[in-house]
Amino acid sequence: MRNLRPTGAAAALVACAAIAAVAANPSAPAHSASGSAAAEASVPANQPLRTLGALDNLRIGTAVNTDALASDAPYAQLVGQQFSTVTPENVMKWQVVEPTQGTYDWTAADTLVAYAPAHGQLVRGHTLVWHNQLPTWLTDGVANGTIDAAQLRDLLHKHITDEVTHFKGKIWQWDVVNEAFNDDGTPRQDIFTQLLGPDYIADAFRWAHQADPHALLFYNDYNIEGPGAKSDAVLALVTKLRSEGVPINGVGIQGHLGTQYGFWGADAVAANMARFTALGLDTAITEADVRSELPMDNPKTQAQAEGYSTLLQGCLLTRRCISFTVWGFSDKYQWVPGVFSGQGSAAIYDENFAPKPAYTAMQVDLATAASSRGEDEQ
Repeated sequence: MRNLRPTGAAAALVACAAIAAVAANPSAPAHSASGSAAAEASVPANQPLRTLGALDNLRIGTAVNTDALASDAPYAQLVGQQFSTVTPENVMKWQVVEPTQGTYDWTAADTLVAYAPAHGQLVRGHTLVWHNQLPTWLTDGVANGTIDAAQLRDLLHKHITDEVTHFKGKIWQWDVVNEAFNDDGTPRQDIFTQLLGPDYIADAFRWAHQADPHALLFYNDYNIEGPGAKSDAVLALVTKLRSEGVPINGVGIQGHLGTQYGFWGADAVAANMARFTALGLDTAITEADVRSELPMDNPKTQAQAEGYSTLLQGCLLTRRCISFTVWGFSDKYQWVPGVFSGQGSAAIYDENFAPKPAYTAMQVDLATAASSRGEDEQ
């Protein structure tokens, strides 16, 4: 079901920010949140995220480490309990599904796709076209000239068609093209742009739609949660695709944040997302996490809660923001320390699966929005 928010949620979510701040910092004075705002939050907040999200037609998801899902019982329990969508962290990427040219390995991805409906979940497919995690046979072939532009286009067409066809009818949203722009808004000069030119993006969406006409097709990128050169470039891209009749359904805003950089306000996030909604597109927060420079301390923990809350409130204030996904929910399996030296603690649960203030802030945001929605409908 598509989300048709907002109605009167804006005022409640302003109050919600104050309530969430208290939740994130229990030592804060009680008057940080007004008594009337607290009273309005009539939906109990101490419920699973997926339950609270469902009250406002918002799917709450997580990226899933499929090895942990198979071997770590507490991890698997929380995946099923807390989330209504799942995204494979790695096992649908080209490098994994076709490690040898012409030989596919769907094993791990199939396991997750089978897990989801058994737990009342939908699946976000991630990702069909990305400059990273490509099979070696492909990158080596392009580098040494044994794969030319025409062959690369045929291989990309085959990859998209084969993968989307394999999962036809089982994927809710596909991240079709991932991270095609630099932060300054210029096209990323990867093998696809260099050999195929910018039209490969439209082709990728057309091929994915041909393979599964019912899947929602998204362009996905980071550093586009607020206004700026990169989000402007994405807006220009999707505007062009829509004008040409390309079957694109939405824009995924990854939401990889850092407490050391500060955050856009929820109103700025919502206003930026509304630019995509105005084109008739859905939006989604697809890879939310909030990292910090280590070691953690209380101010960083509070700031992390604010970062998650800002993204979630921006989504809740945006008409047709249809899902909110955290990129891994536990620090036990977080990707950040392996990529950003000296940084980590980016998830809403710690290494022992204890919920952090960020988790509580999300609960409060969702409960407050649902309470407001109920009042609007009375």
